[in-house]
Amino acid sequence: MPGTLPDTPEAPRVVRGEATCLSSLARCDFTFEVTAELAGPFDDDVTSRVVPVVPAYTKDYGFDGDELATYLDRPDGELFVATVRNACVGYVAVSAGWNAYAVVDDLAVDVAHRGTGIARALMDAAVEWARRAGLSGVRLETQSTNVAACRFYRRYGFVLGGHDRFLYRALHPGTREVALYWYYPFLTP
Repeated sequence: MPGTLPDTPEAPRVVRGEATCLSSLARCDFTFEVTAELAGPFDDDVTSRVVPVVPAYTKDYGFDGDELATYLDRPDGELFVATVRNACVGYVAVSAGWNAYAVVDDLAVDVAHRGTGIARALMDAAVEWARRAGLSGVRLETQSTNVAACRFYRRYGFVLGGHDRFLYRALHPGTREVALYWYYPFLTP
């Protein structure tokens, strides 16, 4: 059943990524179904405005093990991997951004393990890494078509900092996807 862990008392663990994890992650299914999207205005209450997408479609951001491998030795970044029964089932790649915020460059959980707390555990690792690095908070970008991710970020405590209606149009002419920028500041202004 999607959203539940296999029948095991073992809780998921989050560890620093290693090269041996990359081939295991490459076998994961990180796709998701787009059945709805967030509608404007794109403000802090955006996750309450959801409209259906017809026809629904599958979104696949792809998996680039070579790109993730660069996080293994970066002095300004880290790769954290979630494991269940010694199998890698999710990851977060985080780096130091130019504006003193950590940037979640990528976060993904295998479809069979979603809804089990793995995304929260991975985000906890990214936030802790940012705190240890002395950064001001965490920021990330996702799309209006990734409703589940936006709801997760909102529940986690992120606030919507802005949006860009044109970011994806050169790659996908005619797209309705809107880039949404989320922030998790450590200090409030």
